[in-house]
Amino acid sequence: MFDKLKQLSRDTAIYGISTMLGRFLNFLLVPFYTNIFAPAQYGVIANIYALIALMNIVYIYGMDAAYLKFASTKEVGTEKDNFSTPFLSVLLTSFLLSGVILLSKNSVDIVFSIPSEYTYLINYTAAILFLDAVAVIPFIKLRLERRPKRFALYKTLNIIINVILNLYLILKLNWGIEAVFVSNLAASAFSLLLLLPMIIKSLQFSFHKELFGRLMKFGLPYFPAGLGVMLIQVIDRPIMESLTDFETVGVYQANRKLSIFMMLFVNMFQYAWQPFFMQESKQENAKQMFSKVLTYFTILGSIILISLSLFIDDLVKIEIFGRHIIGADYWHGLYIVPVVLLGYLFNGMYVVFTAGIYIKEKSIYVPVVTGIGAAICIAANYALIPLLGMMGSAIAAVLSYLSMAVGYYVVTQKFYKIEYENIKIFKIFTSIILTGIIYYTLLFNNQLLFGYKLLLLFLFLLIIYFFVIDKDEINTIKRRLLRSAK
Repeated sequence: MFDKLKQLSRDTAIYGISTMLGRFLNFLLVPFYTNIFAPAQYGVIANIYALIALMNIVYIYGMDAAYLKFASTKEVGTEKDNFSTPFLSVLLTSFLLSGVILLSKNSVDIVFSIPSEYTYLINYTAAILFLDAVAVIPFIKLRLERRPKRFALYKTLNIIINVILNLYLILKLNWGIEAVFVSNLAASAFSLLLLLPMIIKSLQFSFHKELFGRLMKFGLPYFPAGLGVMLIQVIDRPIMESLTDFETVGVYQANRKLSIFMMLFVNMFQYAWQPFFMQESKQENAKQMFSKVLTYFTILGSIILISLSLFIDDLVKIEIFGRHIIGADYWHGLYIVPVVLLGYLFNGMYVVFTAGIYIKEKSIYVPVVTGIGAAICIAANYALIPLLGMMGSAIAAVLSYLSMAVGYYVVTQKFYKIEYENIKIFKIFTSIILTGIIYYTLLFNNQLLFGYKLLLLFLFLLIIYFFVIDKDEINTIKRRLLRSAK
């Protein structure tokens, strides 16, 4: 079992290093934007990217999940059938959807409250959506073929190009926020160009009808599910704009971006986790292994959560070349960061629970769970933002991610019962809650000194070490690592 966990850790590390590098380069744009653009301008960018995020789900309509499932098992059709059928389907529908957006961009502006002077940005948005959608299936193919290095290289190059173009177009040519979308478009086109040789090699111009039917049957429930998940991630911005203003949206989005390291941890785990559990599900000890994955994921995630929460205000105020990680105009929103981090931790747990749903092909339950999560998110945003401002939106995200994690857990236990280490998970979250209570008490009383932060972190780590971590398992892992190093 530990050999398999080692394999998962190795793939996670490769995806993780590249994802961390790429996302960190992308994150550099946050201090860049927040030190150049006013909060209201950054709020416009946030709203348009909320549209892009939502439409990404519409463009793929669950075909990514379906391709991952059927290409890994090859239940129907040849290898080329399993690539060509979903790829051609996405190619055609993406072309049509982008055409619809271009023809109805005035309506899009109204729905997302985009000021009239920025209507032309929808042209870039339609093109970005098309290029990104066409690249989805090829990128999943790289993951299925266990080619994380090439996957990592392409993703990293995409972000490097995006960052460089942003710097050049904004600083050198003074393009303003249009540069953000031009840079994204160029980077997406470059990624597709890199994937083109693999696409040509894998593609055949034929459509496997039986396979397409199976793909749609499995994948379509993931469309409303994916839409629900994305609503949870982005719907807060247009709701917040409607209840407040673009300036508040800009401050909120900049501080939400500071949760990057938790997002990286969840994303790099997800990239490796999905192919891993599909391939290992037939093993005799698969359920025991999956139980350990949840425990170790939660331990690592909780340490990231507490460490970032305690020291995020110190990090953002570090001055580098006369600039800060986020501009001083955005600092008054820092208090939401710990709550946002907690939401992403629950998001990661729900990713772990997806294993049973994939393995038992119970995707019909996915839209129910995510629909409930999205409904809670929307309702909580409308209820809490007028009362608590930005913190209300952060709490809404936590409630929605928690509801989805619980929903996926219930479904998994019904059809693919796993004996998770619930007592250990309970201890971890009890420690998080107690640390959070002390943190906010000190923060709101202006007593959160650096020494107190170090003490809180030290006490949290002690609790995890003595009351959660299994010393026998750690010793076994150490012995195997030492044996592998010889």
